[in-house]
Amino acid sequence: MEVNVLLARIATWVLAAIIGVVYGVAGTIGQSAVWGVLPVGLLVASIGFLALLIAVRILTGERASALACGLGALLATLVFANEGPGGSVVVPAPPVGAVITPGLIWTFVVPLVAALVVAWPSASRLRSTN
Repeated sequence: MEVNVLLARIATWVLAAIIGVVYGVAGTIGQSAVWGVLPVGLLVASIGFLALLIAVRILTGERASALACGLGALLATLVFANEGPGGSVVVPAPPVGAVITPGLIWTFVVPLVAALVVAWPSASRLRSTN
C-alpha cells in the first residue's frame, strides 16, 4: 500500500471519529427530549445515528470508518453519561422504582447500532457471488 493511500485512510478514520464524537454529544444531550409520553429525542437520535453510520460506511466503502465513527460516538456518550466536574449529569440514572429511561436506552443503542452497521455484510461481496 502506498504511503499516500495509508495517510488518506488514517485521515478518514480520524475525521470519522471526530464526526462520531460530535454526533455522540448531540445525541446524548438530545435524547432526553419528550413530546408528551413519546421520547422524540431518543427516536431522532437513534435513527440519525443509524443513518450517519450507514452513510459513512457507504461513502467510504469500508468498515473501519464506520467503526471509528461508532467508537467516537460511544466515547462521547460514555463521557457525558458520567457526572461532570460540577456535579451535573446529562444522562441521569433511573429514578427509584423506574426500570428504564431514554438515557439508559441511548447508552445501549450506540454500541448496538455501531456493531450492527460494522458487521453487516458488504453489498459488493453479495453481488459478486451471484
